[in-house]
Amino acid sequence: MNKTLRDLILIVFGSFVFSAGVNAFIISGNLGEGGVTGIAIILYYAFHLSPAITNFVVNAVLIAIGYKFLSKRSMYLTIIVTILISIFLSLTKTWQIETGNIIVNAIFGGASVGLGIGVIVLAGGTTAGTTILARIATKYLDVSTPYALFGFDIIVVLISLSVIPIDKVLVTVISLYIGTKVMEFVIEGLNTKKAMTIISTKPDELAKAIDEQIGRGLTILNGHGYYTREEKDVLYVVISKTQVSKAKRLIKKFDEHAFLVIHDVRDVYGNGFFDD
Repeated sequence: MNKTLRDLILIVFGSFVFSAGVNAFIISGNLGEGGVTGIAIILYYAFHLSPAITNFVVNAVLIAIGYKFLSKRSMYLTIIVTILISIFLSLTKTWQIETGNIIVNAIFGGASVGLGIGVIVLAGGTTAGTTILARIATKYLDVSTPYALFGFDIIVVLISLSVIPIDKVLVTVISLYIGTKVMEFVIEGLNTKKAMTIISTKPDELAKAIDEQIGRGLTILNGHGYYTREEKDVLYVVISKTQVSKAKRLIKKFDEHAFLVIHDVRDVYGNGFFDD
């Protein structure tokens, strides 16, 4: 499937799940939310302003301010997300799920919001608002997007104390935390890439086999043993999780005594991984 089409489908799905979760669980339970949506909810509780309209206007302003911190593609996708979320917030405004238990609202509301944002970010977009600020923090302060977003969301939640009682605010924090963990899992936990560090007495044969049979290029690093001081070639390669078993069998076939370390990797860019 064309990557752009796939990303657009993910963005539509993420925007819908996000909006439906806000209306069905967050607003239905009279809870708060983080980011621009949280501000829209505050204005809804205080002045009965439509969250769909408020969300669109505030996000449009923040996009105009923060466009320089996003790539051109990410900016286009973010504009699409902003429009879609506003549309879906309007279409699902009557979706009110009365659970009778505010904790249930917090769990499912947080999970829906986290899943929605996670899918959108995974597709290369943002939900604008504080997500743009979180992207800036990630770029310049080296903090993960989910936790930067959580920090900005807490500020908005504190502001919501002006319109909702403290007990609802505390439950909102629980909802935000759940959303953060779900978003973190979607963005980082579904990463299907692994890195391998291989020390072998047959580095050239192994490198050729992995290159030809796995289809991934390797980097050869110079190293030496601590005690023996013997010079060694260290192979480093990043592969898909589905290729790990095949790579392990291949390594064992060429060198049963090879030393292999498999690492989880957080993000991979370039060298054939842009379109994975």
